[in-house]
Parts: sequence; structure tokens; C-alpha cells
Amino acid sequence: MTTLHDDALAVLTQWTAPTEEAEATRRRFIEFVLRDTSTVWREHPGAHVTASALVVDSTAERVLLCLHGRIKRWVQLGGHCEPGDTSMAAAALREATEESGIAGLRISEAPIDLDVHHVQCAGVPSLHYDIRYAAIAPAGAVETVSTESAALGWFAPDDLPTPLAGATEPLVAPALAWARRT
Repeated sequence: MTTLHDDALAVLTQWTAPTEEAEATRRRFIEFVLRDTSTVWREHPGAHVTASALVVDSTAERVLLCLHGRIKRWVQLGGHCEPGDTSMAAAALREATEESGIAGLRISEAPIDLDVHHVQCAGVPSLHYDIRYAAIAPAGAVETVSTESAALGWFAPDDLPTPLAGATEPLVAPALAWARRT
């Protein structure tokens, strides 16, 4: 049986980084994940792997962002892995579904980005090693704000909201490109 840790390592090993900077990030992820099998769980001290997805509308013209309730910035949907997650893509899909209220999202097979960022996790400084996917919403999808968000909104790539988390904007072009290919 493949564990979530095994899946994370496989995803990172198979991912083709689009730039030299992304390749350096990919190597950093692999080095971190190889430390021990608990790196995929929020209980891992100091840092852990997370999963997120930038949701694209069915026309591949807009992205769904959430105004995060705690950090007060617009971000893609995502969060911590949970014991029932069978893969990193499944974790990203579960998080995007829970936080958007949209059933029937379709997730990309491969990540569109990797990002390491500082956070306060349960009040303690930590690093999130975020594996980022794209997802496409079914036609007519209506979002529902979750308890983790202050707001949700659909935005065109040339009209993104502020304040926007710094690592969110670079996801827009690859997410839209993936959605247009599917």
C-alpha cells in the first residue's frame, strides 16, 4: 500500500520543474520529505507538507480565490493533509472542495507549482511545503464560503484582488493554461 509520504515523494520526483528556480525548490522539497515519513503531517515539528489548488471556472477565464480569515489575504484553496488522504492530489482536491463548497471539481494530475512559505501553525512559527495543483469547476458551479474564509470570489487574471498573497499570482497563468488544455 502506498502511503501519503510515498505519494508525496513520487509526485516530487516525477514533477518537471519549469525553471531553474523551481528545480531548486523541487530539490529542497525532496530533501525535506526524505527526512522522515511524518513530514506530511501537521504535527511534524517546524515544517510540514501541505496541498492546495487554484480553482478555475469552467470557461477557463477566471480563478476562485479565498480571503483567508486569519491572514487577511487572498489565496488559493488548500491546507493540511489528513489521515484519509490517499494522495497529495486527493488532499488538494479535498481542501478545495471543503473550502469552496463546490462538488465535482476536477484536479490536475501533476502539480503546477511548489512553494515553501512561513506561517503560524497553531500559534507556532512553521514552514509549509505546499504542493500546488490546478482544479476546474463544473459549469454553473456556485461557491459557498467556509468557516476558514472571510470571502470567496471569482477573478479574471487581469483583475486580481488585493491584498493578494505573494505566491498566489504565479499560479494563475499555469492553472488557466492547464484548464484550457483539458
